Amino acid sequence: MLMLVCGLLLFFATHALRIFADGWRSQMIGRVGANAWKGMVSVLALVGLVLIVEGFGQTRADPVVLWLPPLWTRHLAALLVLIAFILVTAAYLPGTRIKAWVGHPMVAGVKAWALGHLLANGQLAHLVLFGSFLIWAILDFVVSRRRDRLLGVRPPPGSAGRDVAAVLVGAIAWWLFARYGHVWLIGVSPLGG
Repeated sequence: MLMLVCGLLLFFATHALRIFADGWRSQMIGRVGANAWKGMVSVLALVGLVLIVEGFGQTRADPVVLWLPPLWTRHLAALLVLIAFILVTAAYLPGTRIKAWVGHPMVAGVKAWALGHLLANGQLAHLVLFGSFLIWAILDFVVSRRRDRLLGVRPPPGSAGRDVAAVLVGAIAWWLFARYGHVWLIGVSPLGG
């Protein structure tokens, strides 16, 4: 569990700078340059991610069960993760109304993904992992939306056609990942069977 927690701390230290230390972050970017800053932060985040993956894998050998989630939570998790895939797709597909409406669909997608996994898993490692992502995503979403309002940032209005594309691409990516990727990476099929 220690490796998982250390990985989360390192990963979120790099991802929470805009939430808690935006001024310092801006000073550092000014001092070392945007590319050097991105490189340093990316390396630290990657090390954190490796520690998260390794640490989470270690917790699976000796799980601490906190509760046994009902079967229906797996279905709710699948729906929330589908929504997450659509939101993340909308974040990176230019011209969606979803992005204009949500503002930060990638972070909203992380919230949906983390909440779904929290509801469907009752082990301590899941609570630590997905709870951390949910807390970060909530904080980042609130701070980002507030910053957008203060700066007058508004995404372009977008089009219905782009929304349809985001939903289709997101749903196909979700199905492929649920059917093949999740089993390959995690060893568990969220679709059953």
